[in-house]
Amino acid sequence: MKKSSRRSFVKTTIGAGFGLALARPHSKVLGANDEIRVAVVGINGRGGSHISGFRKIPGVRIAALCDIDDYVIRRRVADLEKTNDHQVTTYTDIRKLLEDKNIDAVSVATPNHWHSLITVWACQAGKDVYVEKPCSHNVFEGRQAVAASRKYDRIVQHGTQSRASSGWAKQIAAVQSGHYGKLLVSKGYCCKPRWSIGYKPIEEVPAHVDFDLWLGPAPEQPFHRNLVHYNWHWFWDFGNGDMGNQGVHQMDIARWAIKGATLPKSVTTMGGRYVDGPSYSDQGETPNMQLSVFDYGDTKLVFETRGLVGKMSDYPRVVDNEFYLEAGVIRGGKFYENGRGEGEGLVETEPQIGEGNIFENFIHAVRSRRRDQQHADILEGHYSSALCHLGNISYRLGWQYPFAMQTTRLGESEVISDSFRMVLDNTKALGVDPLRSTYQLGPKLKIDRTSEKFVNHTAANLLLSRFYREPYVVPTEV
Repeated sequence: MKKSSRRSFVKTTIGAGFGLALARPHSKVLGANDEIRVAVVGINGRGGSHISGFRKIPGVRIAALCDIDDYVIRRRVADLEKTNDHQVTTYTDIRKLLEDKNIDAVSVATPNHWHSLITVWACQAGKDVYVEKPCSHNVFEGRQAVAASRKYDRIVQHGTQSRASSGWAKQIAAVQSGHYGKLLVSKGYCCKPRWSIGYKPIEEVPAHVDFDLWLGPAPEQPFHRNLVHYNWHWFWDFGNGDMGNQGVHQMDIARWAIKGATLPKSVTTMGGRYVDGPSYSDQGETPNMQLSVFDYGDTKLVFETRGLVGKMSDYPRVVDNEFYLEAGVIRGGKFYENGRGEGEGLVETEPQIGEGNIFENFIHAVRSRRRDQQHADILEGHYSSALCHLGNISYRLGWQYPFAMQTTRLGESEVISDSFRMVLDNTKALGVDPLRSTYQLGPKLKIDRTSEKFVNHTAANLLLSRFYREPYVVPTEV
């Protein structure tokens, strides 16, 4: 077992940002007998699923692991040693791993703020990439990941695995068949228990954690245990709230249903962070109750994020999608005609879907070099991730309004009104008094879909990217 030293790494600079010498590119289509050597980066949580997913695929070897936590590396190596017939190289620094010419593909399961940078660097180093959702921490990064994939001719798969589901593909095909009329509202739900995370004190960085590497592109700041290893999701420097966590899966399905959809014409978001306790606040920053409306012209995409559900509430968890058409609603794989309570089977369709689950499909594309065989190419991942970022930007620029005041800024459809009331009613799980409490309502932001910027809104455009901490810079030229 060999382990790289973070102190031994020598930095090099290419162009506007950090760059890497190109490794051996795949200049040919790989045969079925060619071994694909995969490195998994970020192996504490979801990274474990990456390891097990790739290990099951014939002709794939887990060749390297990378993490900023030595304890996590030791645990994963111990697990692999029980069944692997080969050694696994371990790394702390992703840059050192990318110098390894024995690695064919990199699978990224780090916190969100690292996703795009590793993707860009890996493409520059001649590696193919599987990147977890969301593929970016902001809109600019996602577009740069797409650009790197195209410039270096790399296969980049996005971790929205619902694209591999024949069940969802059949529902989408039914929506787009025209059999039920026009799609009026494509709705997604992300309602998982996201209660208070409390406060964790600032402390010395544990010896087994490289916190500077963990911060990466984000601003330098003190260590506390609400960051490492999970609750970073609820801090703007690292995560994107639950809409950009679990929600990006349902966001992707909702956008998938709108034929040819990329970015919307506009976005508006309301919500808030509601927690119990004497101070009615916690260390988290992102909203745990949120409603975003995206305007696609004839179709509205409505996204409902509610975190006050589950065992502490009468409101159940819901992670799902619904499609409101002229003739009725498709939900749960059935069609409910307007005015009727019983559902019926969907119209027969022949949806086009790639081969294998999301990991297998990635390996197929690595061998064939064909993006058209992918379930979730990085471009699709960019658009769906960008929707989460756009919704959050509207929220972050919002003002406080009384609960008793229902806004028409979100739109006036019955689906939107019902979602608005549900979000406000759900806060009653904490005993919120609507006469004394407020919600945050963001501006309606118009979007130029060609430039991927907001129209005449300087403050919003500043939130499309971030200030990067050297040398962890997502380059403007990939």
